[in-house]
Amino acid sequence: MKKFVCTIILASIFVLTYAQINLIPKPVQVILGKDKENFKIDQNTLIYTNDTATNKSTSFFSSYLQRYYKLNLTQVNTADLNRNTINFIIDKQISTNKNQYYISVNKKSITITAPTEKAIFYGMQTLIQLLPTTPSPILNIPTVSITDYPRFDYRGMHLDVSRHFFDVAFVKKYIDYLAMRKMNYFHWHLTDDHGWRIEIKKYPKLTEISAWRNGSIVGLWPGKGNENIKYQVLPNDVKITPTNAVIKTDGIRHGGYYTQEEIKEVIKYAVDRYITIIPEIEMPAHSMAALAAYPEFGTEPNKHYAVAETWGMMNKYNNVFQPTEKTFGFLEDVLTEVMALFPSQYIHIGGDEASKIWWKQSAETQTIMKEKGIKDEVALQSYFIHRIEKFVNSKGKTIIGWDEILDGGLAPNAVVMSWRGEKGGIAAAKVKQKVIMTPEEKLYLNHKQFMKEDSLAANKFLPLETVYQYEPVPAELSASQARYIWGAQGNLWSEYIGNPEKVEYMLFPRMDALSEIQWTQKQQKNYPNFLNRLKVQYKRYDLMGITYSKRYLTSNP
Repeated sequence: MKKFVCTIILASIFVLTYAQINLIPKPVQVILGKDKENFKIDQNTLIYTNDTATNKSTSFFSSYLQRYYKLNLTQVNTADLNRNTINFIIDKQISTNKNQYYISVNKKSITITAPTEKAIFYGMQTLIQLLPTTPSPILNIPTVSITDYPRFDYRGMHLDVSRHFFDVAFVKKYIDYLAMRKMNYFHWHLTDDHGWRIEIKKYPKLTEISAWRNGSIVGLWPGKGNENIKYQVLPNDVKITPTNAVIKTDGIRHGGYYTQEEIKEVIKYAVDRYITIIPEIEMPAHSMAALAAYPEFGTEPNKHYAVAETWGMMNKYNNVFQPTEKTFGFLEDVLTEVMALFPSQYIHIGGDEASKIWWKQSAETQTIMKEKGIKDEVALQSYFIHRIEKFVNSKGKTIIGWDEILDGGLAPNAVVMSWRGEKGGIAAAKVKQKVIMTPEEKLYLNHKQFMKEDSLAANKFLPLETVYQYEPVPAELSASQARYIWGAQGNLWSEYIGNPEKVEYMLFPRMDALSEIQWTQKQQKNYPNFLNRLKVQYKRYDLMGITYSKRYLTSNP
């Protein structure tokens, strides 16, 4: 009987302690310590590091403690075993996995050990989640040992700043959110039909004209006042166009752009958080903003183009770049400035939703196709992408494109971002090219979270559980083919997201689920367990002042 009672007591202690270990994404291994005493962080706690390479992590951690707990810890260069210390230790021999880290917490010290400064940073982010969610002059940290490393090498999140512009301060905050969930790539969607957001010094009209639009459609596309527009399918094309009405918008001027100095500032901010920024410059479609400033690069060079004011792909308005030498010269000039700014190995060139109707009806395009022996407009799309890829490769960089870059033949070195389901990603993996899975129905976080959404959102439904249960490696791939699934990415398109609070609301908690897709080992994922861990994250979001969808606390979608 005594043995049974002791077992119950020990089990209760285990559950009580484990309740404090609520980490997202879930680590590879968590072993609870035997010490009854917690490690206590207070004003006398020291931070020690054996390598100045960890300074980005120690600085981040110190700033976090100061901001949310009003604690100012001292960093020392000599270990002191007699005082409670948080140790950041680089040990290059501890693991061959450069992303692996170890955390050991006992009553005397906390030690994060890893072979690289990047892995130290990941461990530091985990340590932050061990902190209590209520500010106090003494912070109790449970004794625990953690071993951890990511499942995928590519763990990305996207932000569309073309439909709605977000300033540098918020972009930095967004990068912090990615870092918090151990993501390592930020896909920055800088150009589209609705706005051009990056300064290009050789083409100043891209910021004078292309960065601004004269209105935005009101309500859910096609918008209030446009409900009675009739549509027809254009010949040999899948897109739709209004035939008997003019689109009505709110008439409010909208826009903004980042100077090259601001771009550099954001890049450094991301680098300090071990995040690579992948810039996206859209082509050959989603080009209306650029054509508004430089119409000579469109298929109707004598037409007055305007920065798009309505969402959706509407052929009456959404032109494409004309595949002339002067157009390629323009795009190469733009990419040259972009590649000089961004240290990323990867440049996203879009490649999606290019309506072929414009090339079909352009006499100049048809002449070009005949001269080059291009059989049809699908082959022309492939020619366009191959041409750009060759230029980007000549600068030592690699292109990423949406899965339409497969049409007509995949560029030989390109990375495919599979958004129209998984078909494109599967095809690319089978020919041994890198794939980032980001299927719209599973990972587009701009879709509404609930059937009865409480604010305007894209008219598709993506609840939290659907995100969590997504598996990026398709079952039909062999083990050797599956190695080409580089990772997964969530996308946030901003047609209906006009302010930072709405961004946060759409992100959280679904980005928490995304992080477990990317980081956590497949066999360790468990949705009910995730929901339990999420309860503590909500409290941390309250502490940090992050807006999130609280309806998950009280109801099911």
